[in-house]
Amino acid sequence: MSVVAQQVQIILEAIRKKEPSTPFGELNIQVQKDTGLFITMNPGYAGRSELPDNLACLFRPVAMMAPDFNAIAKITLMSEGFKQNEALAKKVVTIYELMKNQLSKQDHYDFGMRAVKSVLTAAGRIKRERPDIEEITVAIKAIRDMNLPKFVAEDVILFDNLFIDLFPDCDEPENDNDDLQIAIEESLMRKNLQLNENLVVKIMQLYESKVTRHGNMLVGATLSGKTSCW
Repeated sequence: MSVVAQQVQIILEAIRKKEPSTPFGELNIQVQKDTGLFITMNPGYAGRSELPDNLACLFRPVAMMAPDFNAIAKITLMSEGFKQNEALAKKVVTIYELMKNQLSKQDHYDFGMRAVKSVLTAAGRIKRERPDIEEITVAIKAIRDMNLPKFVAEDVILFDNLFIDLFPDCDEPENDNDDLQIAIEESLMRKNLQLNENLVVKIMQLYESKVTRHGNMLVGATLSGKTSCW
């Protein structure tokens, strides 16, 4: 970050002096006078550290309002091609609010804007892959696929109850991963491992997580099957 601070300072100085070009490391680069640099920070976000002083002093702070989850969800769904974007946006935002308020507090749980955005992007991918299924079913599949793998056992039951309340007349979409399940079971038998139903489910959930997320981490008690799952 200190190196970045020096680079930012070089660019800002060149803009201030209205220079057409400036030395930048071993290069001489052109200066765009309308260049703008912005940093977005989430105060108190897990795993984030504050900017070092020599970088922070080059920027002026701007306070931002809390995001309108409904508006962001509606626009995202609209851009993904959903016709029922308004109704689905309300349901997605509502279930995330309920999960945040009613499920247990775990370090790896996140029900903020980042999580909502991830599930909407996943819904768009499912809609493109399976254009034959209804939009409400697509939303249900995306929410379940993105959340079930990370829940501890007691929260799965509560999550199912929340789901029934919010989507009373909708059935969970059928799983279309039969080939994957057969391959997993054959692999377990080849490795002389027991065909444990929970392990098979967790392996399939790990697959879904790797399809939809850039980074994944397996958490759980010792001897709970993390290495076998991986």
